[in-house]
Amino acid sequence: MTFLKTAADTDGEVVVIDTTVAPDGFVAAEHIHPYQSERFEILLGEAEFKLGKEIVFAKPSDVVMVEPGTPHCFRNLSDKEEIRFRTEVRPALSFETFLQTMYGLASDGKTNKKGLPNPFRLAVIMQEQFDLVRLPFPPDWAQRTGLVFGAPLGRLLGYEPTYVSETDSERMDIAA
Repeated sequence: MTFLKTAADTDGEVVVIDTTVAPDGFVAAEHIHPYQSERFEILLGEAEFKLGKEIVFAKPSDVVMVEPGTPHCFRNLSDKEEIRFRTEVRPALSFETFLQTMYGLASDGKTNKKGLPNPFRLAVIMQEQFDLVRLPFPPDWAQRTGLVFGAPLGRLLGYEPTYVSETDSERMDIAA
């Protein structure tokens, strides 16, 4: 993952990221960004996007738009070749920090096979980022209720809402 433009570069207007996804790779969970849109431009390979109940297949030069509040996820359709895409996230909000946290945990082996940390660490992260990203189900009120109980336990266990890995500087470049 390479940040081409950061929130600091654009006064919070947009984050632009080039991402490579391994064969059979996928985003950790279907999710919603309540206040942000995402624009994915496929540069290499073929991806499958789930947008609400619709399935969209995208190949190089295709653009997939995800409007705020739309449940979505994606995966690499190939079991042999990686895919690359450029994503624009508007407005930037704290998207960079969230990605650095989740990718840092994954790169350090602190996530399960689906790319998610343990439930208490995840509760701490999600309580901090609830206005940025959440699940499409259960309803918001149920998710918030779970976080009210899970996040304090996670903090007692020593988990923080952010995580920085030493390998982040190798895996997540900021282009000059």
